Amino acid sequence: MKQLAAIIAFICIPLTGAHAQTAVADLPQDLIQQAQSLRTAGLEDQIGMKVIESLTTEVGPRLAGSEREAHARDWAVAKLEQLGFSNISVEPFTMEGWERGIETAYVLGNAAQPLTITALGGSVATDNKGLIADVVRFDDLYKLEAVPNGSLKGKIVFMDLKIYRTQDGSGYGNTNYIRGNSPSIAAKKGAAAVLIRSVGTDSHRFPHTGGTRYQDGIARIPAAALSNPDADQLARLLERETVKVHLTLTPRALGPVQSGNIIADIKGSQSPEEIVVIGGHLDSWDLGTGAVDDGAGVGITMAAAKLIMDSGIQPKRTIRLILWGAEEVGLLGARAYAEAHKGSLDRHVMAAESDFGAGLIWNFETRVGEHALPFTNAIHRQLRPLGIGRGHNEAGGGPDVIPLRMAGVPVVSLTQDGNDYFDLHHTANDTFDKIDLKNIQQNVAAYAVFAWLAANMDVDFRPQTDMSAGTP
Repeated sequence: MKQLAAIIAFICIPLTGAHAQTAVADLPQDLIQQAQSLRTAGLEDQIGMKVIESLTTEVGPRLAGSEREAHARDWAVAKLEQLGFSNISVEPFTMEGWERGIETAYVLGNAAQPLTITALGGSVATDNKGLIADVVRFDDLYKLEAVPNGSLKGKIVFMDLKIYRTQDGSGYGNTNYIRGNSPSIAAKKGAAAVLIRSVGTDSHRFPHTGGTRYQDGIARIPAAALSNPDADQLARLLERETVKVHLTLTPRALGPVQSGNIIADIKGSQSPEEIVVIGGHLDSWDLGTGAVDDGAGVGITMAAAKLIMDSGIQPKRTIRLILWGAEEVGLLGARAYAEAHKGSLDRHVMAAESDFGAGLIWNFETRVGEHALPFTNAIHRQLRPLGIGRGHNEAGGGPDVIPLRMAGVPVVSLTQDGNDYFDLHHTANDTFDKIDLKNIQQNVAAYAVFAWLAANMDVDFRPQTDMSAGTP
């Protein structure tokens, strides 16, 4: 392998920028055959689907810090042992707990009618009788920010911005920002509560929950999401007349509770201290059974690791499966993992998370040093028969690998087709019947091929530093 690295280093000397993206490393034939064997096995895999079915049926909703998430950790350890994994550990951490309560909203007056809502994660409560207030609509957050502080005293702010359907989910960031920041901005303006249009692309009466956050030093006000049809209805009513809504939310904070990450290692034979990370997050929101978010990621990566383990060939580097806890409430498990392993992050050679549903993977993106692009292009060459294209070199890697990426760990994204992801995301409609076996098998094959090749390449994927020049 060291001879191979020297050959590729020579090949890469004149290649920069877009040219480096097209160069492909020549891999040993036995490594290619191993990847092909894993790819074929993945396309026939049944484990991934069975794992998703088991998790969503036997555990169900897995709200971070809840008893159900704790049960999911027990389930995960037992399932990994059943599948033959032996190097399993649980890394607990403490977080602030929260649970949902009553959540109702009614339009009062001549057009009296119920609205379908759900509290945003972390929301504070109204009192038990609820609150009654006029609704004021804004179609973007900057417009709310522009009104004078205190000018909306006692009002319910309605944030009405749609997310649009895209394959890569690129519309999520803007609307997710509104979900997270509206309560504190509205509170500055004097508002008594916030209703937001769901961050979802569906047209069903399934409101989408999701975490919100409060700024220190600003009053905390109740916050909930309207289903998209109810948001449309409220907008139409406001075009006609003043609308008064009776809102009741009774969630409660639980104080310190425990969550945790599950880790299972396939130990490397030559460089066991070097780690390739794959995984998904074990927690979910509490409305559905968390099938696409993120039971699918758990099943896909667990099955991919199982395929590698069952190949009978030990990888040169350690392949680490991580099932992160408490992702939905702020990447708490991801942050805890990065902190617990900060002394070894320089030996984490690559990371990727499956956390964008259960669609087919259509694109392979990387974030590696330019010298390593021929190697990741060689990985892509083994993914291409699965219908996967080659993307850019600015990959995010997935939510739970953000702290690793920020610490300098190279990442890749095996990007799934997300056209319908935000129809289901964070809703009661996120259930096992939405999972397609053939899609899961393609994902399993892709993750197995990627992890195997990354773990057996004699290359450092990090950007290199030119020591003679003293600059990167």
